[in-house]
Amino acid sequence: MALRALWIDKTDAAGYTCTLTELPDERLPAGEVTVQVAYSTLNYKDALAITGRSPVVRQFPMVPGIDLAGTVLASDDARFRPGDAVLLNGWGMGEVHWGGLAQRARVRADWLQPLPAPLSAWDAMAIGTAGYTAALCVQALQAHWAAQGVAPGSGEVLVTGAAGGVGSIAVVLLARAGHRVVASTGRPQEADYLRQLGAAEVIDRATLAAPGKPLQKERWIGVVDAVGSHTLANACASTRYGGAVAACGLAQGMDFPATVAPFILRGVTLYGIDSVMAPMPRRHAAWALLAQTLDHATLQGLSRTIGLADALDAAQAVLAGQVRGRLVVDVNA
Repeated sequence: MALRALWIDKTDAAGYTCTLTELPDERLPAGEVTVQVAYSTLNYKDALAITGRSPVVRQFPMVPGIDLAGTVLASDDARFRPGDAVLLNGWGMGEVHWGGLAQRARVRADWLQPLPAPLSAWDAMAIGTAGYTAALCVQALQAHWAAQGVAPGSGEVLVTGAAGGVGSIAVVLLARAGHRVVASTGRPQEADYLRQLGAAEVIDRATLAAPGKPLQKERWIGVVDAVGSHTLANACASTRYGGAVAACGLAQGMDFPATVAPFILRGVTLYGIDSVMAPMPRRHAAWALLAQTLDHATLQGLSRTIGLADALDAAQAVLAGQVRGRLVVDVNA
């Protein structure tokens, strides 16, 4: 039985290629559980893999896609039975193990989670790794604030890269938790969109993107940063005494041109957020927050659905910063 998939290969003759192809089920990699994929997503890392812009893929050939949601077809593990609704984020999918941008996937049972009610497969992929990462960031900040005795509404929280997938969902989660959210974006045309998500103020990313002073005027009680580089350095430099920054991305760059001043003079804490290998208890907690907070109507407002073949062109748009919110990929369309 054949399945449609995006297929990345790298040969001396053809170079780096990503095409839509058909593969026999026999080509699926080893794993205890076979999943009929309903939806996947197109994240920043997926776009890097599809275009070859960055060395994300570490084994060839590869099916990209760090997310999937669907139904169990077959299982050699007692935790999952045929018909179970499941989701998967990260764990090296699309990098070292075939990913979710295909109609079927075979994966390790330890990587799968039951789909949390009341989310549908589409809802879960409208959230995807981007939203799950946003939830990990928010929960890191909430734990920090709880330890510091900081209540919601007692200060401003900055979200950088706010019109992207991580940023959009971080804005919603923080606003609905009662915080005053300031959204930073390089796309002023998305200001109304961000305010609809709950942002109280929208600022131009240029105010954070250039080199800045080691210490700046204290403003933020917390930050969710998906950008890195000078933006992250300036966010740390302007975080209030005892505040916290959750860093999860590198849209501006992987560098961190900062000093130790915010950390040793203001007691600022920098949390590094890794979603790929996060242990399952943290994943369950993050997805519980997402399922409790995000309804279908909200997810529809920050997502759009594309077909599997559309992902090839959409990857270029993602890297160019032209995509608002989340892209859900219907792998059967």
